[in-house]
Amino acid sequence: MPLIEGITGSFVLVDKGYDDDRFIKAIEDQGCKEVIPSIKEPREYDKDVYKEHHLIECFFGKIKYFRGIFSRFDKTAQAYMGFLNVAAIFIWLK
Repeated sequence: MPLIEGITGSFVLVDKGYDDDRFIKAIEDQGCKEVIPSIKEPREYDKDVYKEHHLIECFFGKIKYFRGIFSRFDKTAQAYMGFLNVAAIFIWLK
């Protein structure tokens, strides 16, 4: 699956929307551990790791206030990453 291609030996932390048997099997085939709360039937997952999902979602919500990141004005990936780092510093210092 292109979404997780090349990822090995780590946690894959995604929303309930990715609760699909084929996706979970692809994660396990790559040697990763899925952290996906189930919609259909109860499944064990690491709740402490899943709490980090909230931090990631909040960060994405905060960087949307930086117009340059949201609109992707930068021409190169290096310039975009630089501005993303500056935005992250502003968020962290707040």
